[in-house]
Amino acid sequence: AGPSRRAFRGRARLLCRRVPSRCLRLKAAWLGRLLRLGRRYPMNDLPCGERVVRCLRGEPVDRVPFGVGLGWTPWEQTLQRWRAESGQPHLDVARALSYDASFALPELECGVLPHFAETVLEESGDYIVTRDWRGITMRNRRDRGSMPEFLDYPVKTKQDWRRLKEERLRVDEPGRVRQNWPEFRARLRRTGEAVQVGAFPWGVFGTARDLMGAELLLVSFYDEPELVREVMGHLTTLWLTLWESVAAEVPIDHIHIWEDMAGRQGSLISPAMLEQFMMPCYDRITAFARAHDVRLTSVDTDGNCRELAPVFLRHGVNVMFPFEVQAGNDVRDYRRQYPGLGMMGGLDKRALARSKEAIDREVNLADAMVRTGRYVPSFDHLIPPDAGWELFRYAAERLREVCNGHPGG
Repeated sequence: AGPSRRAFRGRARLLCRRVPSRCLRLKAAWLGRLLRLGRRYPMNDLPCGERVVRCLRGEPVDRVPFGVGLGWTPWEQTLQRWRAESGQPHLDVARALSYDASFALPELECGVLPHFAETVLEESGDYIVTRDWRGITMRNRRDRGSMPEFLDYPVKTKQDWRRLKEERLRVDEPGRVRQNWPEFRARLRRTGEAVQVGAFPWGVFGTARDLMGAELLLVSFYDEPELVREVMGHLTTLWLTLWESVAAEVPIDHIHIWEDMAGRQGSLISPAMLEQFMMPCYDRITAFARAHDVRLTSVDTDGNCRELAPVFLRHGVNVMFPFEVQAGNDVRDYRRQYPGLGMMGGLDKRALARSKEAIDREVNLADAMVRTGRYVPSFDHLIPPDAGWELFRYAAERLREVCNGHPGG
């Protein structure tokens, strides 16, 4: 019958320990591949993380993952409404509706370190002005019921950037890897989650915008192109260095890049600029993914992403979300154009504030998409507070039926 999975994994780790530490990158790649060779999961006993990865890659699965993705999460104001309507003051939506688990993220400091001191700068009526740990000044509603208004950013000049880079964005800053690895490995064994690196608010465009502000960043593509390249390149170096340390401890299954770089009108920069400024960074990221046998590389961008998708796919991205409907996205069109693209989202969240009939139309869309493969049903962004608990619960139960009714990737 051969060695057990536990024995195989133990032998793989023992073999990799014999590789000199100076060969860390090669050692990590060997480890990931050897451990994956030891994964022989019965189809009726897939771990939750493996199910998500396989589904998005179009590989056979026992069923489609349920409750996975950005579009299953309520805004805070929405959650308070649901707690009131359900009569459950401590309602945990994921637990109440039995969402599947998916990805575990090791604790990494991927941005400014040390953090900026979080400070309240002004309070008036329903609003509060603060500076957060990233150095961004914003005006927010006290009830957090909407997106904040961004007022100021830490980088305004080359000198600001170089000071920030030296003082708070050092790649070798102690404390960037905060994870207790034995505890993390125990969590993976207990939960069956896959390993993800990268998350909000870390992206090549997304983080550069958070450092400089949208207006200054967009102007700088023309006025200070070398500064933009330096910012994006340094951030990529920082993340790849951290991910190397993760890959030396556990196999990575998923790299996620947060961008939010489009609106209803399309991308905030042209495809040519995307290629010129961002794709050299993406090429480094996807080279890392290939070297370490990382099976998913995903991008999250709001807005209409028709101009973005073909560029991302050419450079190794194989999953995108959330495909906002009111921005003009239709996941059926993307599937026809990109049959190999893994997708999450694309179900119109506005239906949750309308009727069961409106929800049924989205459920029918999810059913059709699941049949094409490489799709995990999800609404097209966080759930807004006009969605009531009963309609959301109805939608969840209908979508659970879709997920349970479709084996196969």
